[in-house]
Amino acid sequence: MALEPDPDPPPTVASLHDDTPPVDAPSGDAPAGEEPQGHNWREGPFRVHMPVDVRSVSLSIIAGAAILGVLKLAQPVIIPFVVSGLLFYALDPAVDWLQRWKMPRVLGAALVLLIALGGIGAGGYALTDDVMSVVNGLPQGVRKLREELRRPSPQPTALDTMQQTAREIDQAAADATASAATPKGVMRVQVEEPPLRASAYLWYGSMGAIAIAAQVVMVAFLTYFLLVANDLFKRKLVKHVGETLARKKVTVQILDEISTQIERFLLVQMLTSVIVGAVTATALWALGLEQYMVWGLAAGVLNTIPYFGPIVVTAGLAVVGYLQFGNIQQASMVASAALVITSLEGWLLTPVLLGRVGQLNHVAIFASLLFWSWLWGAWGMLLAVPMLMALKVVCDHIEELQPLGDFLGD
Repeated sequence: MALEPDPDPPPTVASLHDDTPPVDAPSGDAPAGEEPQGHNWREGPFRVHMPVDVRSVSLSIIAGAAILGVLKLAQPVIIPFVVSGLLFYALDPAVDWLQRWKMPRVLGAALVLLIALGGIGAGGYALTDDVMSVVNGLPQGVRKLREELRRPSPQPTALDTMQQTAREIDQAAADATASAATPKGVMRVQVEEPPLRASAYLWYGSMGAIAIAAQVVMVAFLTYFLLVANDLFKRKLVKHVGETLARKKVTVQILDEISTQIERFLLVQMLTSVIVGAVTATALWALGLEQYMVWGLAAGVLNTIPYFGPIVVTAGLAVVGYLQFGNIQQASMVASAALVITSLEGWLLTPVLLGRVGQLNHVAIFASLLFWSWLWGAWGMLLAVPMLMALKVVCDHIEELQPLGDFLGD
């Protein structure tokens, strides 16, 4: 990169090696009628010329577009690998502990995985009645909400005035563009859209549930194989990373630190989700909300999604609270309780448990949520933060990627 005045010609090689000090900007002491040596300051400011390799930029853009296409098209294949990798890091400490107590790793991995899946299944079965109560209460809640919206207000609101204005504009436009009478022998045809059929959406939802169940089975098997393999791939990587012993030791140290930090981050995420779910359910029970266990579970699961998760839970509880209690005050108390719990967890609990490890930039978190939700939908929102944390840990331990890790950090 070189600095040169514009529109003067570029400096020659001799001028680049010239040791003559630069000429200062013109001052009032210069003799009248003489121009100071150097750049003519009235011709304009200096311009910075940076050579750009168009070929490299084009290849980078093409490679980036190809990677995005692969991530989008191969979503059913990539997501199970990502989920299995995160589950491996979360369950691996328990399997290692059993292995230290002389239990074969094949049995330890199966036992830990069965306990985890059994706990999730038992919890889901225990909440089946509450979930069905919520589902059965949806028609009545929707009917009540519709009646509330249709209830006339004592005086027109701003929304009513805007709706009336829109209707008047539509009527005026229809009168102005009214078509002439239908000519003789011509039949007027009116196209009607088919009504919304909830059964079709339920069918699609059932097929989606079957697909999710199939993915759960694949994730379970893949997680088991990863737990059994343990450090097999790490040993293979160390074997081929270099010939010197020092290089192999550094590689092992980096991989161990990456595993430790990712495991710690995932364990903290699970712990905080359990705490948020339990405290939220207790608070909702104290406030008299029905199906408090279901909403506590929803608060714990959605707590893994920063910003969007607590907002969804708060908005849902506000609607449910209003439908159950029938007044805004109690609905606000229910929604505020969930919002306060998730806010305290995000401001106090998680930073204390993580310390300086895993502190991510809020802009990076939000950008990651937007990107992965656009690419993978709901799965992307659930996996955005763990993948971002894994990326930051890798960048922090690889010298060439440390600037990126610094940008991602807080």
